[in-house]
Amino acid sequence: MTSRITHWIDGKPWGGVVERSGEVFDPATGVVSGRVDFASSAVMGEAVAAAKAAFPGWRDTSLTRRVQVLFAFRELLSARKEELAAIVTAEHGKVLSDALGEVTRGLEVVEFACGIPHLLKGGFSEGVSTGVDVYSVRQPLGVVGIISPFNFPAMVPMWFFPIAIAAGNTVVLKPSEKDPSAAVFLAGLWAEAGLPPGVFNVVHGDKEAVDTLLTHPDVKSVSFVGSTPIARYVYETGTAHGKRVQALGGAKNHMLVLPDADLDLAADAAVNAGFGSAGERCMAISVVVAVDPVGDTLVAKIAERMAGLRTGDGRRGCDMGPLVTGAHRDKVAGYVAAGAAAGATLVVDGRDPDVDGAAGGFWLGPTLFDHVTTDMSIYAEEIFGPVLSVVRVPSYAAGLALINDHPYGNGTAIFTNDGGAARRFQNEVEVGMIGINVPIPVPMAYYSFGGWKASLFGDTHAHGTEGVHFYTRGKAITSRWLDPSHGGINLGFPTQS
Repeated sequence: MTSRITHWIDGKPWGGVVERSGEVFDPATGVVSGRVDFASSAVMGEAVAAAKAAFPGWRDTSLTRRVQVLFAFRELLSARKEELAAIVTAEHGKVLSDALGEVTRGLEVVEFACGIPHLLKGGFSEGVSTGVDVYSVRQPLGVVGIISPFNFPAMVPMWFFPIAIAAGNTVVLKPSEKDPSAAVFLAGLWAEAGLPPGVFNVVHGDKEAVDTLLTHPDVKSVSFVGSTPIARYVYETGTAHGKRVQALGGAKNHMLVLPDADLDLAADAAVNAGFGSAGERCMAISVVVAVDPVGDTLVAKIAERMAGLRTGDGRRGCDMGPLVTGAHRDKVAGYVAAGAAAGATLVVDGRDPDVDGAAGGFWLGPTLFDHVTTDMSIYAEEIFGPVLSVVRVPSYAAGLALINDHPYGNGTAIFTNDGGAARRFQNEVEVGMIGINVPIPVPMAYYSFGGWKASLFGDTHAHGTEGVHFYTRGKAITSRWLDPSHGGINLGFPTQS
């Protein structure tokens, strides 16, 4: 029997009559596990109205009380993180250890947001002019929208809503319809933590729900993570309707391996970063750039490690789980066929894997290509699956040029034992997040996450101080309290004296 997954509006599950819904699968079996309600524009309007009504009270709640609620939420999330990880695995397919890591990284942003009083402090300058003081404050925006992707149904929303809520905003979250239950679970934790009704709302749906959030006049900002074409659409639509938008798009992350690198460490890193979460990560390494003469040795080491990977049900202790849906699995398999047809060397073909799981699961095993060239679709496009490509270059300079010429600029890594080369790379590469002997350089919560070029639309990255600034507006106040000796008329332009 399938379960019904519905919206969370004004502090409780939505009780209306559903007009449209979508299927939610268990990716490891291919069986429909639930149906998720799709919101109409009217239902999205209900959520926005609830958030708008809750905003004045939450905005005026003291920082002390807001932080108490954040700390309570943090304790509940920490105590029940294994339960949330199991929900993620059941609907996304990633293995339990990976799902637990996702929840833990989201929890780090919650902990960062618990320090919001310090982050919201303004400045004060006394006596800028005779008897005049100037000071600044940061205030919340109002109702904010979040549109999150399927690949991190717990972590990515937590990049945004802890900071938004701590700063005094109210939230409408539109999670992916492919794995929606994690968002509802988080809403329940917020209610248990004492968050007032309407401050955090979850609305499921498709394009109709997204477009309503992007165009609704009472929504002040939108945060988005997803593919680049949709990120561009979200940014252009949202800003055209007067909203502040941060839209994080796609990626094609390169790992540059220099001849002096520890090739065992580099091979481990390529496998871990390329095939974790079945490659469904915007920070996955999808291209290894091997500088001559390490290509043959590095490819052999990567293939050797891939042979030991166990693909199967994420609840069985496997290394890699299924892809999220059958349609997505077929799309990624199409890229494998295209790469082989284009002339790349298919070292490991994952299209017919030996799996520890049900025959109906959405399986695609780890896949490795060598001798990939830049004109191939497997290089140019984001695949979002367990497909790793090796490109060979003659020098550091050629590898750097390759990375900088790519339209995406989300994450990259260099593997080397040469500190000078690493320092040069971090200065010269045109990418937003860089790892030095670190394959997945996702910043800690107190730094900000985001790429360059076609990987980001908008000026502000996620979480960290940039996240605090995104969810607040600054005011500068100039103040003079006159004593009885002041007064009189002076129509001249005021100056600092």
